Amino acid sequence: MLNSIALVGGTHGNETSGIQLVRNWRQHGLPQRFSDLNVSLNIANKEALAANVRFLEQDLNRQFTFDALAENNIAKEAMLAKTLNEQLGPKGNSKTDLVIDIHNTTSAMGATLIILETDEFHIQLARYVKHHMPEANILLEDEKPYLEHGYLCTTGKKGVMIEVGAQPQGVLREDVYLLTQTMAEVTLDFCMAYNEGSITTDALPPCDVFRLGENVSFPLDEEGYRTAMVHHSLQDADFKPLLPEQPVFRTFDGKDIVWESDSETYPHFINEAAYFKLNVAFATADRIIL
Repeated sequence: MLNSIALVGGTHGNETSGIQLVRNWRQHGLPQRFSDLNVSLNIANKEALAANVRFLEQDLNRQFTFDALAENNIAKEAMLAKTLNEQLGPKGNSKTDLVIDIHNTTSAMGATLIILETDEFHIQLARYVKHHMPEANILLEDEKPYLEHGYLCTTGKKGVMIEVGAQPQGVLREDVYLLTQTMAEVTLDFCMAYNEGSITTDALPPCDVFRLGENVSFPLDEEGYRTAMVHHSLQDADFKPLLPEQPVFRTFDGKDIVWESDSETYPHFINEAAYFKLNVAFATADRIIL
């Protein structure tokens, strides 16, 4: 039973869709069909929102490991994480049954639901969302146990993220906002069905899920400067198959660098602006059935 649900926007202050959705639902109320759910509406990083930046000092969405929460770190986001952990958690013994954290990406990932586990609850959720929102992508990040992630959503007993793009940082696009609203509503529809006991795993059709692989970095020279950019044929091709020998980078002297793996992969977070300083060009994934 999901007795308490926290919907969060503004974990990153320049990702506007979740922020606007929370504001709208605060002003006008949740859709009437969700009246039986206990949903709190939260803006996480208000100072970053006011400054229209992703974060002020450190990425808030990496501050929620047990080690980070225990550290004496005086950075703004580290201190905020401790406050949010007390408000929504505490992690590992949470008062919140489900945290839904809403994000935007500059990558062309459409509406993506990110789950961190493959237990029965999350399989049901993934299948339900994909069934009722066929255009949705499901991304599975289970490369580590749920509680080892540093994401804000792990302050809940269960936690998921909604990631929608492509949308520039600090910009609100109508199409991206509407996709965000739809995925949030479908997720809450699932919560209603889950609480009513009207949903079973076997009754939902299995769905394609993209399981996170690894990050692929930009090529760098000896001084740490990039020697290539994302190839135009890869740009905006999130969740589409990338085959061996297909180009992934174009060097600044006009040469192609190809995908040298022996197997296909499904790239996503392609050329994500927030990962510029990390030199991450994209992440890989395997396609599985869940």
